[in-house]
Amino acid sequence: MENIHFWNGNKSPARQDYETAVLRACIGVTTAEYGAAGIQIDNTDYPSADDEAKIFTTGTDILVTVAGNVKFKDQKKLMIPQPLTKGLLGYRLLIVRNESLAKFAQISTPQQLQALSIGIPKTWADAELFRHNGYKVNEQGSLDDLFIRLKNGLCDYVALGVNEIEQIFNERASPLGELSIEPSLLLYYDFPLVFYIHVNQATLAERIQTGLKQIMDNGEFEILFTQYHGDLVPRLKLPSRKKFILGNPILPAEMANFSSSLLD
Repeated sequence: MENIHFWNGNKSPARQDYETAVLRACIGVTTAEYGAAGIQIDNTDYPSADDEAKIFTTGTDILVTVAGNVKFKDQKKLMIPQPLTKGLLGYRLLIVRNESLAKFAQISTPQQLQALSIGIPKTWADAELFRHNGYKVNEQGSLDDLFIRLKNGLCDYVALGVNEIEQIFNERASPLGELSIEPSLLLYYDFPLVFYIHVNQATLAERIQTGLKQIMDNGEFEILFTQYHGDLVPRLKLPSRKKFILGNPILPAEMANFSSSLLD
């Protein structure tokens, strides 16, 4: 039986669980055509961008990342240009100090937010995106110390995808105290998650593409999405928030026509 090495590190557990479920579904629905395959899941975190960029040299066959991730721009790979989360990761809510809540409630223009500094861990793909859009970026450290920096005033806010912000807040920010998920603002940029596959694994790429189409056609994808993310839009009150839209300069040509369907 074929064994597929899936690197699923450097991300929140919420993302890891969902992305693993989608991959399992793609493999499962194509078993009759391509044969049985096991999935070896590697959740190793790599603090160095260089180490992460070289992941395909360590035995990895497939991973999920944002389309156009600059860390992989010089690496040969196969991309499946099919969004896996309806653009969910591009909808960003803010975590701020409680003492700043009133100030953030008064923000009504992107320029007001650009005057403040966003804290982003070193090597995250969206640091350059925020800089491109004129935002002040404090890029350093890791996710582990991000909220300590926020609480100590080294940055003014943190922005996380709606699919992971609650879990990360509860596990990492809330225990520190004096931090909250800001209730009125929403940032959005085109940030689709896609499969990247080892350049020598053309058959696997074909299988994943076939599997994705099948689970989208047979309704399994929608069931998975609803299972993991179904109540996010109403629970986080996304439609009623003030939304600021940012451009994404790293979006690859294959995804140029991407538009999130989350709030449709």
